[in-house]
Amino acid sequence: MTVRLTSPDSLMQPVPYHHVAVGSGTRHVHVSGQIARTADAAPIAPGDLAGQVAQALRNTHAGLVSAGAGFQDVLRLTFYVTDWAPEKIEAFMAGVGAVAEEIGLPVPMPPASLIGVDYLFEPDVLVEVEATAILD
Repeated sequence: MTVRLTSPDSLMQPVPYHHVAVGSGTRHVHVSGQIARTADAAPIAPGDLAGQVAQALRNTHAGLVSAGAGFQDVLRLTFYVTDWAPEKIEAFMAGVGAVAEEIGLPVPMPPASLIGVDYLFEPDVLVEVEATAILD
């Protein structure tokens, strides 16, 4: 296995992600920010954070698979969410939970950051996901 996920007892618990990922390998995979769009750029789940999180993760999975990787190889995820507020965590996690099994996303997830932003590149985009993975 190229990635080992851990969460030291001395760090905040519980959280929906691991605090540390240790990777060994030679091939790095970087998936650019993925959003809730189909291949022909049609929006998915306008106005629905959970639906957009799910689709953005599906698209991230497709990017990983195209490089011969999967979420088991991910060292880090970064989520950008527009107009973030703590009360949105339930919808956000519902989106994660809706696709975790389908796309092989471990729960808890690899180390992840959720960054609140004013807006993303188009007004209907509520979330963007980036992934970094490592392969042998």
